[in-house]
Amino acid sequence: MTRDAAHLLPSTEPVTLIDPDGHPVPQVGHSMPDPQALVRAYAALITARRFNDQANALVRQGRLAVYPSSHGQEACQVACVQVLADGDWLFPTYRDTAAIVTRGVDPVQALTLLRGDWHSGYDPLATRVAPQATPLATHLLHAVGVAHAARLRGDDTVVMAVCGDGATSEGDFHEALNFAAVFRTPVVFLVQNNEYAISVPLARQTAAPSLAHKGIGYGVKGERVDGNDVAALLDVLGSAVDRARAGEGPQLVEAHTYRVQAHTNADDPGRYRSEEEVTPWLGRDPLTRVETYLRGAGLITESDKSGFVAQAEAIAERMRAGLGEEPVADYRELFAYVYAEPTPQLREQQALVSDELAREK
Repeated sequence: MTRDAAHLLPSTEPVTLIDPDGHPVPQVGHSMPDPQALVRAYAALITARRFNDQANALVRQGRLAVYPSSHGQEACQVACVQVLADGDWLFPTYRDTAAIVTRGVDPVQALTLLRGDWHSGYDPLATRVAPQATPLATHLLHAVGVAHAARLRGDDTVVMAVCGDGATSEGDFHEALNFAAVFRTPVVFLVQNNEYAISVPLARQTAAPSLAHKGIGYGVKGERVDGNDVAALLDVLGSAVDRARAGEGPQLVEAHTYRVQAHTNADDPGRYRSEEEVTPWLGRDPLTRVETYLRGAGLITESDKSGFVAQAEAIAERMRAGLGEEPVADYRELFAYVYAEPTPQLREQQALVSDELAREK
């Protein structure tokens, strides 16, 4: 890393490689990803959008307790995973279920936590995906710890730690960046700035020029990128991962995007923002943007799209079938995984519950 402030400062404007109308935008120091990577990202965006829509439907049907949608933010979800190697780690938030599925986790397992189950639904060690974090920024410390451990072992592992703009107001965000910078941990902090922390607008979160500018206070290089441009995200995040893997320390990337839907199904966004504010962002949709570019460049056909849509629909069918089944609850699981060896108090509590259930029969 360097203490040269000019090197650490982000660009004055977010990096964009494809504009909202689907036209390429030349950017000095940045290049369009190769066509294969863009087509792969496009297919993943179709799946992520279908996943979001199906999850919202499952909430209305009572099959999910809650779902924080990433509709409109799918480019961030896809790109942050696509730039990772198999041995890297993803540390997601509650809004990053689409990223988890993009990483290859079974969609039903990915939604187990949001169904109201007691565990994350998938094996973090096998998938290299940490459990989704509902508390803001707490997982960033864990991400830094995993990255630090990898560096001590001599592994070339990089950790992608994802958070929202609201998380940057938490003390854990400060502690994570400071530790990561001092110990040069290979972690990329991706801040999905969707302009709102539930109902609190960004202007009430920070007075900084941008969230990426916060990196300079820790000696961490910051960068800004159009969060609805999957091409720019692949370029910026890919470079950040490469720098982290090369030993250049942590990287901070702010993706400028927008939460076009409610915070969750329990939220009424009409109480704190207008439709007039939302409407312009609908025209910056990440899926239609890259599709327009790919069609114009002759990189996809209608047949290609139909195939990608069919793949996405198969995942939606898997979600409906898997979450349509009634879960089998076993009360003993409440006590089985608290300690490696159950304490006398846990044994007493389990016996009490067992006795109460027996009396109900």
